[in-house]
Amino acid sequence: MRQMQVFLTAVLLFVVGNSNSSQAQPESTMQKSLYQRLGGYDAIAAVTDDFIGRLIADPQLTKFFTGHSADSKKRIRQLVVDQLCAVTGGPCVYIGRDMKTVHAGLGITEADWESSVKLLAASLDKFKVPHKEKDEFLALASSLKKDIVDSPAMKK
Repeated sequence: MRQMQVFLTAVLLFVVGNSNSSQAQPESTMQKSLYQRLGGYDAIAAVTDDFIGRLIADPQLTKFFTGHSADSKKRIRQLVVDQLCAVTGGPCVYIGRDMKTVHAGLGITEADWESSVKLLAASLDKFKVPHKEKDEFLALASSLKKDIVDSPAMKK
């Protein structure tokens, strides 16, 4: 479950652009946050639930979820939803640990990462997330790769 949290945490780097003008602008001309463009809390929760389900069902990735109680899995799920909500510009607060700490020692490989990204893209496609938002979301996830995937130098 920690691996899942890492992938979704990638969204932390998203920053909504602001206008240089100090005057208030009508809402129609202001850029909406990624949170709003994704559909808000319920949409983020639905994508998270689908993605987690795909990760757990995947024969290559299920090992990262073995040994977690049902209650622990619910807590991880909520942390992921809160993190995604917060980093995409929503009203949530993420109280979890950083991705490097969460994934240290799990032995996540490049192949594990690539499989997870494909599953995340499939979840976004299932909910018909528009191309622009999907690309932003996946780019944010990719920015965390260095904190999730073990480097060859770390393996013994």
